[in-house]
Amino acid sequence: MKRIIIIVWMATLWMTSQAQDKLYHDEFPLGDITLLNGPLKHAQDLNIQTLLKYDCDRLLAPYRKEAGLEPKAKAYPNWDGLDGHVGGHYLTAMAINAATGNEECRKRMEYMIGELQLCADANMKNHPEWGKGYVGGMPNSENIWNNFKKGDFRVYFGSWAPFYNLHKMYAGLRDAWVYCGNEQAKKLFMGFCDWAIDLTAGLSDAQMEQMLGNEHGGMNEVLADAYAMTNDKKYLDVAKRFSHRRLLTPMSQRQDCLDNMHANTQVPKVVGFER
Repeated sequence: MKRIIIIVWMATLWMTSQAQDKLYHDEFPLGDITLLNGPLKHAQDLNIQTLLKYDCDRLLAPYRKEAGLEPKAKAYPNWDGLDGHVGGHYLTAMAINAATGNEECRKRMEYMIGELQLCADANMKNHPEWGKGYVGGMPNSENIWNNFKKGDFRVYFGSWAPFYNLHKMYAGLRDAWVYCGNEQAKKLFMGFCDWAIDLTAGLSDAQMEQMLGNEHGGMNEVLADAYAMTNDKKYLDVAKRFSHRRLLTPMSQRQDCLDNMHANTQVPKVVGFER
């Protein structure tokens, strides 16, 4: 029995290192480092204690609601909810801490991924016009994306930064694969990227540039990551389409165009373009 556990553990480490090498080949796996007693270990422990106070089902409630499933618990209010936004951050946090050996974080990560798979399946069934591959908790998703796909951005611009919201779940699913080698998370991530391709396929370049005027996080980064993971050029092409020319063209020509711009909106665009 002990030999089987060791073999499974070694296989997991190997898969994790293979996944991380796809995106961050010049960085060591998180599990290679163990913090000793000191301020950093104390901070890590406090962080994990705080994270474990959250209820996964409350974080998942917006995703189930938008997929047409009954939530298992009441969603968090205020910033802890932000309807799907914090759930993606939480999945990243679980993946990072699972990679350093915390088994409770690993269990929570795997539970969330399993629940998100149910949401993805329900979206494909309940929203066939636009929902295949969708793993979002954005309020009013059906109205936003049905109209968006047709080039009507009125509901999209009247909503609180939809792609900024979704980007956090893209990153969470990616990180569950990168840091923990979770293949189900990778499958969900790639399906979510395919959803973005299908959603925007009928939009002109001018329409893409128009809709990028709404804060959209690092969408170009995660789509570029999909290209690095698969070497499939369709992901690189859509990553370029999600790159905001109004900002990036003058910057690439060394023109300062940043006056009166919200930094937190612009930084992910540049990080993604560099990617």
